[in-house]
Amino acid sequence: MGGDHCAKSHGADILMKTCADKDRRSAALLLSLWALFLLSAVVISWALDIDSRLTLNGNASRVTEAEAMAASGSEIAMHPAVKSGSPLLRGGVSPTQTFEVRITGEGGRLNINWVVAGENPQRIELLRKYLEIKGIELNDRDHMIDCLLDWVDPDNLVRLNGAETEAGYQPKNALLARIDELKRIKGWHDFTLQPDWDAGLTVNSTGPVDLTSAPHDLLMALPGMTEQVVAAFLALRQGPDKQDGTEDDVEFKSLEDVRVALGFTTEQFNTLAPLVGFKDQVVRVVSTGRSANVTRVVQMVIRKTGNVPQLITWKEL
Repeated sequence: MGGDHCAKSHGADILMKTCADKDRRSAALLLSLWALFLLSAVVISWALDIDSRLTLNGNASRVTEAEAMAASGSEIAMHPAVKSGSPLLRGGVSPTQTFEVRITGEGGRLNINWVVAGENPQRIELLRKYLEIKGIELNDRDHMIDCLLDWVDPDNLVRLNGAETEAGYQPKNALLARIDELKRIKGWHDFTLQPDWDAGLTVNSTGPVDLTSAPHDLLMALPGMTEQVVAAFLALRQGPDKQDGTEDDVEFKSLEDVRVALGFTTEQFNTLAPLVGFKDQVVRVVSTGRSANVTRVVQMVIRKTGNVPQLITWKEL
């Protein structure tokens, strides 16, 4: 009996030792797995951080490359010999690094300073008609134009629908330096809140409306124009791609060519003569640079006279 008891006691001790060894091995295994998990998490976090840095560096490089491409295109456009639609306005250094430039006449926009200078009735009426086409009501048009004239004239005499010096409002009594100044003139606030409100306006052109680049709404504001005439003229002028400043545009050699394209008689065209011009020397350059999926756009207004173009304005869009 005593021998059996000792044998059982020894067997129990072995079993307990075996269980304890298993527990230790299990704990060690769990600790190893936990350590491995932590190490994996650190490695994954490090890899993600490296990838993020590479992505940021890659994007920064592409932004710089896109800006360089846009600048390259604008420099080419400034050359006196480069005209709208030239094949030189499209290029790049690789399939993923390219530029594309459009040159349009600044005279295709209505020059507000030219309109108000001398308060010429025909020019004022041109602005009035343009605002009507843009959806401005009659009373609002009168208010906008009178306030504009009060803003630029040298006196302090208020027009019927205008506004002169009063509390919190001081007209400049000078022509506009920038088209954005219209935002400061009474009556123009709602108009200048519209998207692309200034797309058809300028203060930088020579003055008369350039028929080779004027858009639909400005053409429609000119005397004698109809929807049918303007639609046919634009279809001819812009070519198959229906865009100005591209390679397929029709090249007009003279204002007489424009008259023929419009289908006007000489007498009909004479009514336009005081309001229109031909190939304004001031042009707007929009250069788009691309690097992979990154795009940057530079816009310039320049005066191309002689061999030294004059930069008037420059900005990134």
